[in-house]
Amino acid sequence: MPKVYDTKLEGQVIPGYIQIRYEARIKVHELRDKTKADLFAQLKDLKAELALLRVAKVTDGAPNKLSKIKVVRTSIAQVLTVISQTQKAKFREAYNNKKYLPLDLRPKKTRAIRRRLTKHQTERERKKEKYFPLRKYAIKV
Repeated sequence: MPKVYDTKLEGQVIPGYIQIRYEARIKVHELRDKTKADLFAQLKDLKAELALLRVAKVTDGAPNKLSKIKVVRTSIAQVLTVISQTQKAKFREAYNNKKYLPLDLRPKKTRAIRRRLTKHQTERERKKEKYFPLRKYAIKV
């Protein structure tokens, strides 16, 4: 009997096919409400679960456990993403009105754009050229 791995067919009963139940994935909006300690605790649990699933994969390899590996890996990625995003948001808040920003908080853009003069500097150069033009002179021998 063939297996159905399409999420669109989840929960539907199709004659001749095995019905697969998918593990409920973590909702990211719920993760954003949790504290840092809760997120790290959840991350630890997910990593432990992934280790158990990998052991199960090597030993017996039940299909439901094998399909759960992907879900757990994506959940770990989601938790890590939320942790890093909240951390970066806090840094942005801390450095909001400071004179200098850490490099990772500055806009990336391209190297050429970053090296370019600022608007203020270019305007200043234009004024200098206007008011102090190149002097033409000759030496009499």
